[in-house]
Amino acid sequence: MLPLTLAAPGTNCTILKVGGSPDIKKHLEDMGFVGGGNVEVVSETGGNLIVIVKDTRIAISKELAGKIMTA
Repeated sequence: MLPLTLAAPGTNCTILKVGGSPDIKKHLEDMGFVGGGNVEVVSETGGNLIVIVKDTRIAISKELAGKIMTA
């Protein structure tokens, strides 16, 4: 189990767990980061990760990406 921040660009990962406070968990789940879901890391720019979740490109901070545990 590794945080999303350690995934290399071009990597497809399965989300195992979303951590953080209840508010952060809710925010991430509302964006599509749910256990069992897939996420693809597109690139890393300016301290943010560009990812694809549920066919949508999303930019998230490394702080939030660190709360998403993947396999």
